[in-house]
Amino acid sequence: MSTVRDNADEAQHPNTRTSEGGARRVARVVTDVFQPRNVLLAGMTGIGLAASRHWSGALWGLLGALCAGIVPAAYIERERRRGTFGDRHVVDRTQRAPIFFVILTSVGTGAAIMAVGGAPVDVLAAMLALWSMTVILLAVNTVWKISVDATVASATVSLLATVHSVWWVVGYVLVAAVCWSRVALSYHSPAQTLAGAALGAATPLAFLLT
Repeated sequence: MSTVRDNADEAQHPNTRTSEGGARRVARVVTDVFQPRNVLLAGMTGIGLAASRHWSGALWGLLGALCAGIVPAAYIERERRRGTFGDRHVVDRTQRAPIFFVILTSVGTGAAIMAVGGAPVDVLAAMLALWSMTVILLAVNTVWKISVDATVASATVSLLATVHSVWWVVGYVLVAAVCWSRVALSYHSPAQTLAGAALGAATPLAFLLT
């Protein structure tokens, strides 16, 4: 009976499935473009430039992006090829702990290099803030699945607003898009993305305390 009703609904609204497919395609593009690796690459470089107002700051920012985003992404890809993870999203919460430990090690190493190398204080503080954020993500992940993509996007926007200009809060339009895409693709619930965005927004608290 439900099949007949579904077929009747499709006859009356022939574009329903097409529009849903189109929405998922848009969500896929959004989640791929604004994945943590890409967001951190742009955001940490921007933080470096804002912190020093010199090209050398961008290099320190790139080091931060390497440690916080690119190294973890490379680790996930390697394990995906080995069959440890199904895809780069690692939708199974129980598989995520090793990723957080890789991030903590990588970000901690990058922060140590920055401290020894005399990186701009704001860049180093941003790295320590991201390290603290990752500790919370790891703790929450032990009992509940929280959206890392939403957390990273939100943290990057809030850090830029803290270091450079309050006008960066406009970037929360993109954070909202990331949250929507994660829900649309069934990777997270609305609560999980909102929790991630809230954690990211609070990340500058760790920045201000450093």
